[in-house]
Amino acid sequence: MAVIVTIGVCIRNNEATLPEVINSIIDQDFPHELIEVIFVDDGSEDSSSSIVKSYAIAMDMSVKVFHHEWMGLGPSRNIVLDNTSGHYIIWVDGDMMLRKDHVRRQVEFMEAHPEIGIAGGKRGIFPAGSLIADLENVSFMVYDSDKDISDKRLPGTGGTIFRVSALKQIGGFDPAIRGVGEDLDAAYRIKAARWMVGKSDAVFFERGRQTWQGLWRQYLWHGYGLRRLYRRNSSLFSIAKMTPIAAFFVGLLRMPNAYRMVRRRSVILLPFHFAFKMMAWCFGFANGKLSDVGLE
Repeated sequence: MAVIVTIGVCIRNNEATLPEVINSIIDQDFPHELIEVIFVDDGSEDSSSSIVKSYAIAMDMSVKVFHHEWMGLGPSRNIVLDNTSGHYIIWVDGDMMLRKDHVRRQVEFMEAHPEIGIAGGKRGIFPAGSLIADLENVSFMVYDSDKDISDKRLPGTGGTIFRVSALKQIGGFDPAIRGVGEDLDAAYRIKAARWMVGKSDAVFFERGRQTWQGLWRQYLWHGYGLRRLYRRNSSLFSIAKMTPIAAFFVGLLRMPNAYRMVRRRSVILLPFHFAFKMMAWCFGFANGKLSDVGLE
C-alpha cells in the first residue's frame, strides 16, 4: 500500500527525550503501512543518532534516516520534503509526544478539507511537567479551545500537518533560515499562495522548558532569530503585540478560560508568565537589530 503521511522528525541533541518521542509515533492507531518516518539528525553531539538507529530497526513503518553536520532547521526540513513519499508531512520535534490518534485525526482533517494547506494541532498538558512548562502549555490550550477550524495565526511546525503539494508549490522551506522562523516563513508563503490555514482537534504534548531560566533563553533565542525574518517581511507579526505590557494583558484575558479548563490556581501566574517570556523575546529582538546594523 502507498504511504499517505510522512512523520518528519528533525532532531539535535535530544537523547534525553527521544525515546518517548519515538514511542509515541510507534503507538499511533493510523495504519502503520501508510506511515513513513523520516529522521534528520542535524549534527547531534550526543547519542541521538544511535538512539534513532536502534529504534529504526524495530519499527513496523517505513523509516529513512539522515545525518549531517549542523545545517539548521530550514535545510533539515527540506531533506524531509525532498525524500517524502506521502501526501502529507506531520512534524514532530525532539521534545514532543503525540496522542495515539494524532496522525489519524490530522489526516482525516486534511482529507475532509482539501482547501487547507496547513493544520495545527492542539496542545495538551505534558505529564509530570513543571509549573513553567504547564503555564506555557495552558496558554496555548486556551487559544486552541476556539472551535473554528480556520486558524488566524500561523502555526509552528510541532504537531502540525503540511500538505506536500502546498509546500512544494512555494519551493519548500527557506534554506537560509538556519535558526528559528523557518516554519513561520513557510506558513506565510503557503497562505499567500491562497491555501487556507486550519486547526484540527489532534492533540500533542510538548515537554517545554522546565525552568524560568530555560524559558528566558528560549524566547531570547526566538526574538533574536525572528529579527532577521522581520527585516525581510514586516507583515509577519506586529511588534506592538509582542511587548511585555501587551503580553501581560493577554495573560489576564486568558486566565479565566485557563482556570475553567484545568482548575489549577497556578493560572493566576499567566499574566506574569506572558510578560516574562515576551520581555526575553524583546531583548533578543533588540540584540538582533543591533547585530543587523553592520548588514544594512
